[in-house]
Amino acid sequence: MSKETEKQRWQRNFADLLQELRVAQTGVQILFAFLLTLPFSNGFTRTSAFQKDVYIVSLLAAAAATAMIISPVAFHRALFRQGRKPELVRFAHRMASGGLAFMLISMVSAVLLITDFVLDRGIAMLLSGLTALWFLTFWAILPFSRRNWGEDDIDDDDDNPRTSAED
Repeated sequence: MSKETEKQRWQRNFADLLQELRVAQTGVQILFAFLLTLPFSNGFTRTSAFQKDVYIVSLLAAAAATAMIISPVAFHRALFRQGRKPELVRFAHRMASGGLAFMLISMVSAVLLITDFVLDRGIAMLLSGLTALWFLTFWAILPFSRRNWGEDDIDDDDDNPRTSAED
């Protein structure tokens, strides 16, 4: 198998990142749509001031996540055919990471909002904390702990921090 050129690697990294963003984009858009409709439901008038505050945090975090996860498309349009794929990949990586962080905040806030509405506040806080820990485990702890595993393997250049476009 032939070794890919630097240009091919940047193109592959960008294509991989776009595939990842498609998955995240769908999830955040569904959450955002749900949050946008929530105030118009019959039961929303029964929410407490705390729940309304949590709702606003969740809504704004979902909006921020949506903006950041979709922003690589606008950036790509602005840089189209300018030969700046490395810059585009680095930007898209940062926006995807930031978007995931805001998505985490929005999802945990949404869990807190719903559980606080139907359960006692203490249980809602516990379940929301466990939800945050669950997401952090799969979105941060496991991936970052895995970054250095198998550095001696040369099967995939993405595992080598010196050649990875995502760094």
